[in-house]
Amino acid sequence: MNKFNSFLNQFHIIVWVLLLGTVIIRCASTMTLPFLAIYLSKGMDIHPLLIGLTIGMSPLMATVGGFVGGNLSDKYGRKPVMLTALFLLAFVFFGFTVANHAGWFILLNALNGLCNSFFEPTSQALMADLTDKKNRLKAYSYRYTAINIGASVGPLVGAYLAMVSAKTTFIITSLVYLFYGIILFILMNRLLVETKKLHKSSVTFVDALNIVRRDKALGFLILGGILINIGYGQLESNLPQHLDQTIANSVYIYSVLLSINAVMVVFLQIPISHIAEKYRPMQVMIVGAIFLSLGLIGFSFVNGWVSAILAIALLTIGEILIFPSNSILIDQLASEELRGTYFGAGQFRKIGHFVGPIMGGFFLSQFGGQTAFWIISIISISSIYFFTLGNRAQLNIQTASIKG
Repeated sequence: MNKFNSFLNQFHIIVWVLLLGTVIIRCASTMTLPFLAIYLSKGMDIHPLLIGLTIGMSPLMATVGGFVGGNLSDKYGRKPVMLTALFLLAFVFFGFTVANHAGWFILLNALNGLCNSFFEPTSQALMADLTDKKNRLKAYSYRYTAINIGASVGPLVGAYLAMVSAKTTFIITSLVYLFYGIILFILMNRLLVETKKLHKSSVTFVDALNIVRRDKALGFLILGGILINIGYGQLESNLPQHLDQTIANSVYIYSVLLSINAVMVVFLQIPISHIAEKYRPMQVMIVGAIFLSLGLIGFSFVNGWVSAILAIALLTIGEILIFPSNSILIDQLASEELRGTYFGAGQFRKIGHFVGPIMGGFFLSQFGGQTAFWIISIISISSIYFFTLGNRAQLNIQTASIKG
């Protein structure tokens, strides 16, 4: 019992609520969004390039929204930014149920990206606010595990519901966001007394932008992240279309691949992270970029179950190495009063999620899936150049700090 209490006491109760909520909302969102491309393709017969634009609108809005939302949370507090985003997300997914034109889906998915970009970095900043520095790495690891626990269940449920009624999944997701927002509102009002004591930044938006712009290590991290996300963005946009053109039962196989991806992260994240802790985050991300690119090449040769599973396994190892390291590095670079701003600035890497589906859709329609995934893999592995420069910049900063 003492060990259990010690385990619970390592985090503030709100941090545990955020971790549990991450499981629930990620399960709900992965019931719908991964199948949006298939829904638009088969249900509305939209051109792959336009589907790529629709999918890409979410990360496009996230690139700007993350920085703005993070900065607002530094100035006015985490709670109003997070709760507003959750209630708007409930509206977005309800909107998907009544949308009847591609333009509405583009608009709604843009709002989806904006709201998520407000909520995600702000919730990470709040977790850091309420967690001792020695436990933050563990908190980020638990959060990443929570994301993938939800993502391991959501696609399978979504594949079943998609065959029954695609709109049902949108309604369920909308209700999940609504109820989570209500519960978080009640608990934060009762338990988050500490927010009154948390330091709020007096740095203006323009000043924050200039500070972030001058941080070379962060800049190289973002540039490398953009190239990585161009590749990773294919997972929810052009991969399902490629599989649909290549193998039978593509919807079922695709949903299984997403679940394999999530389950691998849940079971391998802790042992791989334990090894990765011995190296600098940028170095870990370089190795991750190699694995992720090999996974993309693997998808170009997919002709059945075995090749598909091998490709998703390689990509997943790359994902495990890259994404938690990204959060750790941002936390290392950020000052206390600009933590939300830095996590928000990290959202600029999602430019790759916007460009990736459009680029992939163009290559898919012009050259076919095999050539498309080869080109995208080359783009992704070029991120190594920027991660190398970022590692060097961070070392220079730390050396100058020691000398000073």
